[in-house]
Amino acid sequence: MKDNDTLSSARNILTLGRRVHDRVQQIVTAACMQSDGNGHFGELSAPQMNMIMMIRVRGEVSVTQLASLLSVSPPSVTAMVDRLVERGVLNRAHSRKDRRKVVISVPPEAIEEISRVEEKILQAFVELVEAVGPETTRMWQEVLQRVNKVMETDTWQSE
Repeated sequence: MKDNDTLSSARNILTLGRRVHDRVQQIVTAACMQSDGNGHFGELSAPQMNMIMMIRVRGEVSVTQLASLLSVSPPSVTAMVDRLVERGVLNRAHSRKDRRKVVISVPPEAIEEISRVEEKILQAFVELVEAVGPETTRMWQEVLQRVNKVMETDTWQSE
């Protein structure tokens, strides 16, 4: 058992991290709901938008890769992908590198709308950065960079 200070600090970081995560999810959901109403992006859930953004950043991914990234089962990802393919938000096709493999990607016509949603999310962070000020922002970046570095090592258990 860790000492009381370590346990208290860990509990506080967990609680505050959840609050930040929840707020980001609210921002993502609001941004999706304010979409231009063309039928593709209106009323996307935050998990759906999160998945779309993960795919966009990577270009194309397999269902297995996406399931791993999202920490969910491949059948769950397949169900989400099926709904988004039907709406025209995602494409499913055979890989150009390996025709046996099926990959998921974001169609070019959806990129512009995704960019608008991402801009709304970024604007919320700009407002947050302005509210906390430059010194806190600098410290926040340093802390997050250190945390990210630790999470990328084998010495920290992320599972």
